[in-house]
Amino acid sequence: KDLNLPVAAPEVPSSPRHEFPADWSIKTRLLFMSSQPFTWAEHLKAQEEAQGFAQHCRATETNLPQSIQEPKLSTELRCAFQQSLVYWLHPSLPWLQLFPRIGADRKIAGKASPWSQDEALQQVLMSDWSVSFTSLYNLLKAKLCPYFYICTYQFTVLFRAAGLAGSDVITAVISPTTRGLREAMRNEGIEFSLPLVEESRTRKQKNSEVNLETEVANSLKVSSSMEDGEEPAPSDDDDESFSWLEEMGVQDKVKKPDAISIQLRKEKHEVQMDHKPESLALVKGTNTFTLLNFLINCKSLVAVAGPQAGLPPTLLSPVAFRGGTMQTLKARSINAKARVHLVYEDIFSLEIVGPVMPHCLHSLTTLLQSAQGGAFSAVLYTHEPTAVFNTNLDNASPALNKETVCKDLSTCGLHPKTLDQLSQCPTLGKSSIRFLEMKDYAYTWKS
Repeated sequence: KDLNLPVAAPEVPSSPRHEFPADWSIKTRLLFMSSQPFTWAEHLKAQEEAQGFAQHCRATETNLPQSIQEPKLSTELRCAFQQSLVYWLHPSLPWLQLFPRIGADRKIAGKASPWSQDEALQQVLMSDWSVSFTSLYNLLKAKLCPYFYICTYQFTVLFRAAGLAGSDVITAVISPTTRGLREAMRNEGIEFSLPLVEESRTRKQKNSEVNLETEVANSLKVSSSMEDGEEPAPSDDDDESFSWLEEMGVQDKVKKPDAISIQLRKEKHEVQMDHKPESLALVKGTNTFTLLNFLINCKSLVAVAGPQAGLPPTLLSPVAFRGGTMQTLKARSINAKARVHLVYEDIFSLEIVGPVMPHCLHSLTTLLQSAQGGAFSAVLYTHEPTAVFNTNLDNASPALNKETVCKDLSTCGLHPKTLDQLSQCPTLGKSSIRFLEMKDYAYTWKS
């Protein structure tokens, strides 16, 4: 079968490590490849599947040996594999694919949506959604849920518990944002920052959030204008800017831009970063609770027209929550032949499809490490709008240490090793891991 397997692996960093960095983007598909078969992942027995579900619900910690001699005969491995494929979703509408939501209009178009013209039904769906969202936030606050995603048709929000991604408080990152959304958040009293915008400025001056966005936008416009050979935009101080015209006696012959024109120009520059990764907004601490109430009442959370009209956002979580439905990622193993150095060799592959969250990627690679003798490679397909969640938010707390984090979040449902990885400060920036390879139990990767 032609799987379009990449024969030549992309370049990877030269220094192998025993752990790869946390990747906070959501993957839509993983393709693992190995010289050893993945028969152990096929045809799980009913007992193994049931045991895997039970282990997930009870957050059973599975620790496999470094190498498993007969993976196909290892019930422990097969149960752990089933356990790692579980995720929780709301709403659950089996005939609709509820992830991804950004750019999903074509896939949803033509499918039955009885709520699209029924306002009463829309209210019921949103009421139910609000209960589920609040449940997830309460679990997060109690450190019983490590993180969760809200996927709307326009933007995605990632809520993370205190202790994850190097932060000692709850954080929420929203991307992409628009000027309208940011203004609405400000009007609700939500304090937030724009880490990628601030990163591009000197840290000597700390201005208010409003001034920050307009200043950066103006500086971008000025630089682009200068490159295009245009004159820089006039400053706010009209009298000072045009005083030289008076000296020449021609001030009446030159039209000065009025206040409205200047304001319109500023607003145009500010929206240049809308819908782009640079528009990522960070909300911290108690402001995340204000954000919760804002999102529940936010009109732009749900589409008013098109295939997604009236459909509440998708909630994705690693753990159970009120109104959440247990789902499993789809897995299948495939055998193929790939041409390597003019010779066709057997390549065994394992494909995982669905919303693959950060903890899942880590737990799957841990299983493969034991099952495939410490040697495999993987191609990772990222839901691009979420890649920016790997930005280092520069809010690391020096007081945070591994022991404290693992102790505080010990009941959040994640394996201690996964928890340790996700507690580290993000290092991938605006990119995500595209290719991952393990040789001799050490990782290399390409982002």
